[in-house]
Amino acid sequence: MLKFELHLNVEQPITAIELLTKHCDLSISQIKQAVFKGTLWLTKHEHLRDNNTTKNDNDNQHTKYTQRLRRIKKTLQQGDCLHFYYDETVLTQQPKPAQLIADLQAYSIWFKPYGVFCQGSKWSEHCTINRWVETHIQPQRPAFIVHRLDRAASGLIIIAHSKKAAKAFSLLFEQHQLTKTYQIICHGDHSTHSQPEKITIPIDDKSANSEFNLLEYNSEHNLSLIQVNIGSGRKHQIRKHAAAINLPVVGDRLHGDNNQRYPDNLNLQLCAVSLSFNCPFTKRLQKFELPTKLKPSLINAINLLDND
Repeated sequence: MLKFELHLNVEQPITAIELLTKHCDLSISQIKQAVFKGTLWLTKHEHLRDNNTTKNDNDNQHTKYTQRLRRIKKTLQQGDCLHFYYDETVLTQQPKPAQLIADLQAYSIWFKPYGVFCQGSKWSEHCTINRWVETHIQPQRPAFIVHRLDRAASGLIIIAHSKKAAKAFSLLFEQHQLTKTYQIICHGDHSTHSQPEKITIPIDDKSANSEFNLLEYNSEHNLSLIQVNIGSGRKHQIRKHAAAINLPVVGDRLHGDNNQRYPDNLNLQLCAVSLSFNCPFTKRLQKFELPTKLKPSLINAINLLDND
């Protein structure tokens, strides 16, 4: 699989596509497809002049910024630097379809499936939830991430469609004014634990608290379906807390039971199933819940485990 990167200094005005075709052997079609998926970046230098100085003042400052570029016909200026990151392994990946749950115009609620990212990389962003939304929602709008789900997790996620909306939801999260509920399927019998079970084991030396409530237990396969609420948002918190009480999440290949061997089509059984908050624009209570068919299911998990 072809992989390379280019860092091209612009010496005279030229379009991005002209500069790229001069320095790589890809066809124009291949370049266009790669750029559409988010492989092209532009570093620009800007001259900042203090209002108290004159045009010729040598103390004037320069700044530079780098951002993703999608307009391949954009004319670049002397002093710019074009960055092109090409990796066939990344670019051939296909994002799983996200599903629209509700469109509130200023923001929308989506089901993020397993394997979809909440953040891209310099190599692409075509497998991110925000890029999926940008290219599929109608009417088309920008998409801003305001909170995250792990790549391996699935469930409800809020997408803001303006910087104003993104700021408003970020404030809700900072002030803990939004409630998220998760469901997980674990190896083991949670009925032997206190109900609800409050877990306060620190994560990465930081305080963390989770509340586990048993919804269903299958004794034949020793699997528990558990509802989880969290009071903190540490990385992989639910998975780490589940493993710490000897109830590893099914499909957790990172923090779970190393003795388990899972089929490739069995995903991490961790899903954000509901959201509730007061809308920052209407101030009305909004509640969203996943359809049952998208929630973790003991029957489905058992079938996949049995077919391994």
